Amino acid sequence: IPSHEQYHFGAFVREFLSEGTDFPDALMIEQDLFKALEQLPKEVPPAFSIDDITTTEIDDAFSILALEDGAWRVGIHIDAPALAVKPNTALDSIVQQRLSTVYMPGNKFTMLPSQLVSHFSLDEGIWRPALSLYLDIDAEFQITAQSTKLEQVMIADNLRHDAIEPYFNEQNCMQDSGHAYWSSLNLLYRFALTLEKARGKADSQQNTQRDYSFYVEAGRVRIVERRRGTPIDKLVSELMIAVNQHWGAWLAQHKIAGIYRAQQNSKVYMTLRAEPHQGLGVPQYAWSSSPLRRAIDLFNQRQLISIVTQQAAPYSESDDVIGGVMRRFDMVYQQYREFQTRMERYWCLQYLRQEQLDTLTGVVWRENLVRIDGMPYVCKVSSLPNLPSGTHVSLHIEMIDTLNLHLSAKFVAQIEGEIEPVILDEESELMLSQEATQAATSETDAASSVSENPTQEQALCCEWVVVWHARRRTLNQ
Repeated sequence: IPSHEQYHFGAFVREFLSEGTDFPDALMIEQDLFKALEQLPKEVPPAFSIDDITTTEIDDAFSILALEDGAWRVGIHIDAPALAVKPNTALDSIVQQRLSTVYMPGNKFTMLPSQLVSHFSLDEGIWRPALSLYLDIDAEFQITAQSTKLEQVMIADNLRHDAIEPYFNEQNCMQDSGHAYWSSLNLLYRFALTLEKARGKADSQQNTQRDYSFYVEAGRVRIVERRRGTPIDKLVSELMIAVNQHWGAWLAQHKIAGIYRAQQNSKVYMTLRAEPHQGLGVPQYAWSSSPLRRAIDLFNQRQLISIVTQQAAPYSESDDVIGGVMRRFDMVYQQYREFQTRMERYWCLQYLRQEQLDTLTGVVWRENLVRIDGMPYVCKVSSLPNLPSGTHVSLHIEMIDTLNLHLSAKFVAQIEGEIEPVILDEESELMLSQEATQAATSETDAASSVSENPTQEQALCCEWVVVWHARRRTLNQ
């Protein structure tokens, strides 16, 4: 094992990508298909996307068209790989095997081959095939009409968070900052606020949750913290909720089978029926906005396109294929997310080593768990006194174990200041669950004796423990 990074990486590949991470050489995409796609209509005004700088699979873009009497037509454009990935083909088999793109700091395994991604990703300066939802809104941002079209869209610009947010944030989202896209962003943001209010989810309190981006180059990592819930975040998330809600209703209206994500009585689950998602406050929610990256969205897009083209839908509600994909996806997607979190934990620990840090600060989350400042890492601190959640503390690093993904730290002092609100979302609960598992694993004699260069027997033992805990979590869920 050349490194602990390769150990974690290799364990995942052996379990989930046993046939290799590359796509088969014999996998061919018909060039005539791309020529046929060029015949789709080109009637939409230029669109723009909003993504992180590292995003290469650009699934969604937006357009705005002024109508009479102060009304607007908002276009939400989703890339359309379902036009090329047909049922019962070699590409379809790969989709059903991988089910999703797998992300990790500095790397990813795409669900679809790069050749196909490059033809459908909504990259700037190019006409791209798209399935578009149009929402006509009046001067009060109320939806007055909607329609869905299969067409080509000209992507004028790929806006990136780091470049656009200085010109569109809490301070200047309502006052012209001079950016070329400010007026478009302002209109979509005000529409997003209306959509959020209609869902019953409007909240005047500032979001204190944070997102983290990892940039890995030549073995060194940079972790960038970004507060969640910015005007850009709200704009994009509300429009994605809208498209998934409306297309879910459209499938149900036409009695076409779809895969829905629902939540009732605090339980989130996948279903083939249009059921409410109480957490989002919508009557139905069908994942349809990321067909390049998620199999569920791709399957739903096939069904939606059948309505637009007035052809028979590929799947019925009783079809074993769509039901099987739905059942496998939920389990596999959770395991992919756990792997992503595990690799983020590795790079958090690697960052501490890289920067040669011996002291840390953090916030008490629950009992003896502390979230380290500046990174998505939760550490178990046995010496932590009984302090309220949200208390800021300083810690001394005693040991960093990148094999077992464990940080041993000792409580130093309480940092005076305001108590920070602690919000435990789904991702936070996953981090807490993994920290508890890692803490239990690290307390075994085998783990405590592993060096930076473990022997084969030690590595196999630790691999078994990690896999066993992961499968136990899956069974419990």
